[in-house]
Formats: sequence, structure tokens, C-alpha cells
Amino acid sequence: MTGRLEGKVAFITGAARGQGRSHAVRLAEEGADIIAMDICGDVGRTHDFYAPATEEDLAETVRLVEGAGRKIITYVADVRDYEALAAGLDEAVAALGRLDIVCANAGIFQFGDEVKDTAPTDWADVIDVNLNGVFHTCKAAIPHLEAGGRGGSVVITSSDAGTKGFARFGHYVASKHAVIGLMKSLAMEVAEQSIRVNVVSPTNCNTPMIQNDATWRLFRPDLETVTQEEFAESSGTLLALPAPWVEPVDVSNAIVFLASDEARFVTGIVMPVDGGSSII
Repeated sequence: MTGRLEGKVAFITGAARGQGRSHAVRLAEEGADIIAMDICGDVGRTHDFYAPATEEDLAETVRLVEGAGRKIITYVADVRDYEALAAGLDEAVAALGRLDIVCANAGIFQFGDEVKDTAPTDWADVIDVNLNGVFHTCKAAIPHLEAGGRGGSVVITSSDAGTKGFARFGHYVASKHAVIGLMKSLAMEVAEQSIRVNVVSPTNCNTPMIQNDATWRLFRPDLETVTQEEFAESSGTLLALPAPWVEPVDVSNAIVFLASDEARFVTGIVMPVDGGSSII
């Protein structure tokens, strides 16, 4: 623990588990108090691919952050619902007294259909969470950063699917490309207030979003039954480094840097955390 974020407050969406929980814990280990939000429920057909996060998951995030010695306020809301997201954030910022860091992390993953066969409802769900949810998060949070007068850091989670194409999940690819464009515009708009806006771009990350039978079969359609080891072999072809995926903490460490004063002149960038996926 180095205290790089001592005295700061961070808002994290999708914080009940996976990358969001990891971000909450790492930022807390560096001295930040946490505002953690999650839907703790399902979105559309996402349950066909992996189980949704639960309120019990969010409670575990609380336990881990408090174990790191920091305060945490949680609330359940849907990033698609701007009013609920903003109201919960307003209350939490009032209670903790400030906001310095924003992690627009919440997202969903669906796959399997070519674009021409994608159901309009599936397209709408993915775009609504992954793009509109990021917009809602930034819209609700930026006024708090501006009001503080201390600058701040916004980090949006994209994906290696935000910089190149993948077949059979075009809606996800489109959403992750789109948030990079949003980041670039927002970074220009808030720079004069010393608010920095960046993107982290992970490849496959070891969370429930990929560690499930449906994703394993997506990567190994040649097999009727797929083991994790067989999935790992296929997933590893995405990375230049010898690994099947990155860990949540690898992404969290990048966010700690981008949120810290060490990155005080870093804005408007896409930081890959992808084991070299972007170069192969």
C-alpha cells in the first residue's frame, strides 16, 4: 500500500464483482474511499450467457474494501436509468464530501449471432448498457468533479474489441468502439478543469463474463463439450505474451496509475491491458 490515492473518493459502476470489485479494492488499498454501484440483476438475455451479479456479491465488495481500511457506500441502480444513477451518486458524494475518480466500468457481453441475425432487442440492450450507461455515468459524475475544483480522473472501460473487429458479437464491438470516441470528446471538453479522461482496453479478463460454458463454446465451436483448459488454449491465441487472459488486478493497476498524480498529464489515451493483443 503506497497511498497514491489517499483522501480521494472513487465512484465505480459494475462494482459487485469481476473487474469492478477489483478496482474498488485496489483503489481502496491506495487510500481512496469508494462509491460502488451495481444493478445486481439481469439485463435482457445476458443470463443465457452468464449469471448476473447479486447483492451478496456487492456485500463481498463492501467486506473487502472495509478490510483495506476504507469507507464504502453502495447502492443498487441500473446504468441505463440516469435518474436513479445520478440520485444515488449525489447522496453518496454528499455523505463522503467529494468525488475525484470515476470508473465507468459496468458492461454486458452477448454473442453468437452475426450482425444480420442479431435481434434488435439484444442490440439495444448491449448498446444501452455499454454506451449509454457510460454516458449516464459521466454526465452524473462530471459536475461533481467540476464542483470540487481539484480536477479529477475519469477512466472508461473499453476492450480490445474497441479497436478491432470480432465476428458474432458486433453489438459489443460497436459499443466498445463508441466509448473510445466518447472519451476523446469528453477529454477535450473538461481539460480546462484539469479533469482527465482515459480508456483502459483489456483483452479477455478472468471474470465470470468469460469463465462460463457459453463463452468457452464460442472460442471452441469445434468441440461439443469444452473444458477450461481447452478454452485457455484458444483464448491464449489473442495475446502475444504467454498467457490465456489477464487478471482483473492487471486492469485495476492500470486504473490506479491513470487515477493518480503520476498520470497528471495523461489524458485522451487508450491504455491497452491486453498482453499484446493489439499488436497481433
